[in-house]
Amino acid sequence: MPISPTFLTRACTGAALATLASLALAQQAAAPAAAAAAAPALRTERALSLPLANQIAAATVAACAANGYAVTATVVDRAGTVRAVQRADNAGPHTVAASERKAFTSASGKAPTLAMMENAQKNPGAANLVNIPGFLLLGGGVPIKAGNEVIGAVGVGGAPGGHLDDQCANAGLESVKAQLGA
Repeated sequence: MPISPTFLTRACTGAALATLASLALAQQAAAPAAAAAAAPALRTERALSLPLANQIAAATVAACAANGYAVTATVVDRAGTVRAVQRADNAGPHTVAASERKAFTSASGKAPTLAMMENAQKNPGAANLVNIPGFLLLGGGVPIKAGNEVIGAVGVGGAPGGHLDDQCANAGLESVKAQLGA
């Protein structure tokens, strides 16, 4: 039986399309590998030094003390690991855990805990944030930024309201602004 020119054209076109599709899939599979090969194997990050962490904690406690509030300030690195803690005389024992959890929450979420709390209250989809172990959605946790990069957070517990804890944290960060490149 002779092969018609139409059949031959369709068969070649189908084979060509299959070949092109195979090549396209191979390129898509190779693209992430090429990107990974082009990316450096090691990253460089800015890190919060211990002297700076202590300075932030001290300035934060001092800012609250100036307003008559006995608080604890905890400073954590980008991973939420504690770098410095300062507890004012007469600060309640609960303020240590509260400040650490606020700092952890802010560093993890890369946002102020006051904003995270307000978002969780308004957005039913964010309401489950309160169920994440270690999270505390109360005002008083503020990210520490070097330029636009979050390198840690400071958390404050003990003022009579999260908004006041937040003000103290921001005052402490303001005192080291020049050292952060902000």
